[in-house]
Amino acid sequence: MTTHDEELLARVREMRERGSAPKQIAKALGLRPAQATALVRQVAEAAQAHTPPDERPVVGCWVNAGWSAGLDLTGAPDWAAADPIGQEPDPDTGGFAQILLARQERASRVTVTGFLVDVYCLGVKNVTDPEVMASGSLTTYVPMYYSAFDHPPLSISVEQAQTIVRDAVTYAGGLGFEPAAGFTDAAVHLGTPPGDRPTIGFGRDGKPFYFSGPYDDPGKVVETLERTCGTGNYDYVAHL
Repeated sequence: MTTHDEELLARVREMRERGSAPKQIAKALGLRPAQATALVRQVAEAAQAHTPPDERPVVGCWVNAGWSAGLDLTGAPDWAAADPIGQEPDPDTGGFAQILLARQERASRVTVTGFLVDVYCLGVKNVTDPEVMASGSLTTYVPMYYSAFDHPPLSISVEQAQTIVRDAVTYAGGLGFEPAAGFTDAAVHLGTPPGDRPTIGFGRDGKPFYFSGPYDDPGKVVETLERTCGTGNYDYVAHL
């Protein structure tokens, strides 16, 4: 990049910070509208590259319908009301919150990150590593991500997603379980929930409940629960 180009970009940056539109910039700097628009985009992308992942604009955030089944949402009545399937008796989705977050990466590009959360016991069981894709791809990616569920996902705030994921990790940690590999890198995109967030009561009906998955070590999980909770203070369904 030449000195002239750098100076031009600096002037475009200054004018954008003052709120000037691309057409105004083009007129003031003697540029064609297309040139001004391209420079404005370049300035925006450069600024975005230096913005921490968790401070980039949220394009969308979702969780599966029924995620709240069995949880105590007395402290989060609005979240409970937004998930009516979670209030039905024995919904098939009970025990898992599958969260997908999309943040702006740069013009027409987004970064998507996913978390599979066992809200009854183990916390974050799996992570979908951050992936950059075209913004338009979300229209097909989101339904595909939730294709295992019978109902469309719920659109939620990033604060709700942060609370579900981060507080489930804390809950599971108290039971002796660490989040899945890759969680630390993915959590950079998620961010931290506000201090005055609603309270979620994890566990099924107030009690840790373990339902074994295909890649678990059930014996080890139950042994850990026996040690951290004590006999009779947890439930499980597993072939030991």
